[in-house]
Amino acid sequence: MRSGRDFLMTKAFITGCSGTRLSSNERRFFDAERPWGLILFARNIGDHAEIRDLVADFREVVGNPDAPVLIDQEGGRVRRLRPPLVPDYPAGAVYGKLHEADAEAGLRAAWLCGRLIGADLADLGITVDCLPIVDVPRGDTSDVIGDRAYGTDPGTISAIGRAITNGLGAAGVLPVLKHIPGHGPATVDSHLALPVVDTGLETLRRVDFEPFRALRDLPLAMTAHVVYTAIDSEACATCSPTVIETIIRGELDYQGCLMSDDVSMKALGGCMQDRVRSLFQAGCDLALHCNGDFAEMQAVAQASPDLCGAALGRSDAALAMREPAAPIDREAREAEFAALLAGIV
Repeated sequence: MRSGRDFLMTKAFITGCSGTRLSSNERRFFDAERPWGLILFARNIGDHAEIRDLVADFREVVGNPDAPVLIDQEGGRVRRLRPPLVPDYPAGAVYGKLHEADAEAGLRAAWLCGRLIGADLADLGITVDCLPIVDVPRGDTSDVIGDRAYGTDPGTISAIGRAITNGLGAAGVLPVLKHIPGHGPATVDSHLALPVVDTGLETLRRVDFEPFRALRDLPLAMTAHVVYTAIDSEACATCSPTVIETIIRGELDYQGCLMSDDVSMKALGGCMQDRVRSLFQAGCDLALHCNGDFAEMQAVAQASPDLCGAALGRSDAALAMREPAAPIDREAREAEFAALLAGIV
């Protein structure tokens, strides 16, 4: 175990791993490079005991019993945990449909979604969920967003995002606001290519930025690998000092801890180290690398600085926002959730 002093020497990256247990190479790597957190994907999911063991092993190796462990668990298409391990939850669009019919019921269902997903994660030792997704879709928005979106109205999306976030918080799980400042206008999947958005700045401000402004108090946020030509025609938001300083930190007043979207996505060009250096130079606090490729993990670590200064302060403040889980009557909440969604899904 590391000393308390060494906890301050965490490196500013989040990493994946290759399987349901750490390899000997990964253990040595994590011990030497001290990543801020671990993100889990389907390849890492065994049974309950295996997941808990993987989470605990990572924390032991990095010497921090509170090291963040993240997952994408939205419901619908984007879920790493599936039945019979955990219950299934619908895609985000369902809460928007219910909200249209009954706003109070829609927000209650969204809160229950966050509370129940959060309980699933907390039971496994997972402390961060990459949720809510508050991108505002258009008719031609890429299917990578699709039914993950809570609706098309910024105000509705903001309200549902807040409800889900509050549910997660009641379970002792931190949220990640994504994809700031908005993936909604993009017609290309950033996993596959670089989206270039020509939407005017006033429209971006009125539509796409609004949910992020409304939820600017959330502790963690994830950038969009999207070029907004009205702001910076050369670099995507993740790698643009103009977008991060002027829009995210400035206009949106987001002062929380800012992580990149996955640096292995094809939207980013250049070698892995150049990608990572670029996002830190732009003002991101943390680099996110997801695919578990060991050579890429090494490159990300080499290009990532120790977490220090303002970035460390934002990280500490974010992690301090995680509260102990409140008690839950799981059976009663599941029954209430099912009743609210009856006829919608």
